Amino acid sequence: MNQSDRLAAFVALGHRIHQLTADEITDLAARARNQNNWFDEPNVRAALLGVAQLLDEPTLRQWAGRYPAEPTTSRRVGVVMAGNIPLVGFHDLLCVLLSGHQLLAKPSSEDKLLMRWAADELIRLEPRFADRVAFVERLNEADAFIATGSNNTARYFEYYFSKKPHLIRRNRTSLAILNGREPATALAALGRDLFQYYGLGCRNVSKLYVPEGYSFTPLLDALEPWHTVLHHNRYQNNYDYNKSILLVNAVPHFDNGFLLLTAGTALVSPISVLHYGTYTSEVDLADQLTDAAEQIQCIVSDGHQYPGSFAFGQAQSPTVLDYADGIDTMAFLAELV
Repeated sequence: MNQSDRLAAFVALGHRIHQLTADEITDLAARARNQNNWFDEPNVRAALLGVAQLLDEPTLRQWAGRYPAEPTTSRRVGVVMAGNIPLVGFHDLLCVLLSGHQLLAKPSSEDKLLMRWAADELIRLEPRFADRVAFVERLNEADAFIATGSNNTARYFEYYFSKKPHLIRRNRTSLAILNGREPATALAALGRDLFQYYGLGCRNVSKLYVPEGYSFTPLLDALEPWHTVLHHNRYQNNYDYNKSILLVNAVPHFDNGFLLLTAGTALVSPISVLHYGTYTSEVDLADQLTDAAEQIQCIVSDGHQYPGSFAFGQAQSPTVLDYADGIDTMAFLAELV
């Protein structure tokens, strides 16, 4: 099976996802939610659409053309997948298999069903992948490793995988930059970056940077349509708990009934809480972002005005070129010998 065959299979998988019926998606989402109740139907649907967009044929072919068509030697690549949002491990599956290597996948217990479904559909479309995909509990037979986890687990991965080629990812989060001149439509779009997947993804915005003296009223008003996140009992529980902590500790904050905004230096915020920091000038902002660079997955701004940022509402719509932690996975795989 050459690169052209592999590409064709992934393109066919994209078509298959686009052709899923409403009933198929509802059934798949129901089974996924039985395993992880954060995975409700709107978020499973969004994740499936995101995968299908990754598999757009012209984009996929152009991307694959940047790398060697075949590996020097096909290796068994063990992948420890995250499970914070649906199908978050798919990009690694795509990279390993498209590059011509064999995948030993260790999916998160939080996202086993959807990852297996994607692999099974791929194999159904291209049966020759059956010999190149295995879901395993242990990665002893791997020749190289890709692992995603917390900062603590990353230290363990570095030690455990130290004798073989490895790519280790750590905690990251995403930020939004506001200038105070954003129209209501732009602020409403930012809601997707905040609330899609209930804020559990590394591409979800967990901190705002705003100019000194910024008024939060327009933002809180624009986010009102997202009040439906409270319909999820776990989100509601987080909101109630975090609100009580802020009140007991007399921490100044803004509260629109489903989101709590509080000033803070930390980049990562708990579910239902959004931290914010202020800046006095573009130079001050640039300095703050430089200091936080190692912890940033992506940045959003209105119309992606800030260099290198995504437009509001687009944080959860990465392309195949938007590698986690900014590390080129395909380049890592191409260097395996």
